[in-house]
Amino acid sequence: MKKANWFVGLTMVFVFTTTTARPQASAGAPVFEFDKAKSSIGFNVKASVAIAGKFDKWDAKLTFPSTDVTTGVLDIRAQAGSVNTGSGMKDGKLKGKDFFDAEHDPWITFHSTKIVQTGPNTFDIPGTFTIRGVSKPETLSLTVSGIGTGEGEVKGVMAFDRKDFGMNSGIPFIKIADRVEVDVDLFGKRVSGPPMSLKK
Repeated sequence: MKKANWFVGLTMVFVFTTTTARPQASAGAPVFEFDKAKSSIGFNVKASVAIAGKFDKWDAKLTFPSTDVTTGVLDIRAQAGSVNTGSGMKDGKLKGKDFFDAEHDPWITFHSTKIVQTGPNTFDIPGTFTIRGVSKPETLSLTVSGIGTGEGEVKGVMAFDRKDFGMNSGIPFIKIADRVEVDVDLFGKRVSGPPMSLKK
């Protein structure tokens, strides 16, 4: 397999579900299955007491209408109410109206507007990020490992200012930074379909 083939195929179709069914793709499109047990969507923020967690309920999909990598469309959805920091007190505060406001705006989403290749195994994906019902442009940066092996890991980071989305409050006795990082860590394996070309 050529060096770029695995990564190209991997960026063709992301479909995450809780079932074992293979994702459906158009004829001729590469298809990957992802091990959700080895994948996660999470976040971290600097604070006087560490605040980091994940979302237990989420899904994501990246599809391409052609072999041109820049035509891909990425959608990620996480249930705000599924936040899990390992602390019931922190989870309750994050779900509340001062932060995620999960009761009124249950979904945290990202919808890409384009894909820009920045290196042999890196991409910037600008898009619209929505949380608490507030939507703003943000960029997810992706890096892949395991090129040429048929399976591997895709890691991505997107940073945003929580106050831009109306999260102006704090947590009692905890000093919290404004910058929040969203972490995407996905493990997948190519199961069918052809590769496509990438810049080297």
